[in-house]
Amino acid sequence: MSKLRSRSTRAAAILVGLSLVLAGCTSQSAVGWLPTERGLTNQTDRVIDLWVVSWIVLLVVGIITWVLIIWAAVVYRRRKGQSGTPAQLRYNMPIETFYTVVPLILVLGFFAFTARDQAIIEEPLPDPDVRVEVFGKRWAWDFNYLNEEVYFSGIQAQELPEGPIDAESLPTLYLPVDQKVEITIESRDVIHSFWIVDFLYKKDMIPARTNYWYFIPQQEGVYRGKCAELCGEYHSLMLFEVHVVSQDEYDRQMQALRQQGNTGRLGPENNVLQNLPGTTATAEER
Repeated sequence: MSKLRSRSTRAAAILVGLSLVLAGCTSQSAVGWLPTERGLTNQTDRVIDLWVVSWIVLLVVGIITWVLIIWAAVVYRRRKGQSGTPAQLRYNMPIETFYTVVPLILVLGFFAFTARDQAIIEEPLPDPDVRVEVFGKRWAWDFNYLNEEVYFSGIQAQELPEGPIDAESLPTLYLPVDQKVEITIESRDVIHSFWIVDFLYKKDMIPARTNYWYFIPQQEGVYRGKCAELCGEYHSLMLFEVHVVSQDEYDRQMQALRQQGNTGRLGPENNVLQNLPGTTATAEER
């Protein structure tokens, strides 16, 4: 009976272990529990792979570190009948060299792969199909569709009396699927940050400085956006949505803005700060 119970206990332990391992094999674990999924843009997979591989390397380093700690605690513990300080080890050059070289290699490796991926993501796309100029303002967004010569001026998210946000009031940025997009990023007042959460990338919006972001949205859907830089009292309400739609739907939305009279461009003449160094530079000089 005791052998039977022992086998049952081992079998149960194996089943529990397998269930835990299989439970981790989910779509969320495959992307490192990032708030996205693969293939949303031409860049998200690269960011996901860098993130997941980095954590795998760090997990291996962590396991080795804990094994060494436990091994040292067990092997060099004070045993029964012993007194005084255990034998001390000093100036072990191989170990000290190992502890210096391996972390240096890891740091350089992380830096190299991060710099490589960032350079690829930051590379401008030639002849973008869609050019959008985004102005961050306290605490909302203006979107200029430069190709279409129309604009959208947003307001900050509106809180409903019962608590949640009125989704209908959120500024909406429309982008056509599978088209090369150039986002020009500007600020009207203070430092903001343009962050499309699901696209795993964000860019600072700095007064008197222009930043750019190039990407190709590859899946239709509605995606979250927000300001990622603490910018004042209603920073938490500086939200927006990105709607990646078909070309026909995109054209309809542009026509709707024309019918509303939103033609032209809401440019830097609407900025709160007009006397910062560099604000008088031409586009070519920037």
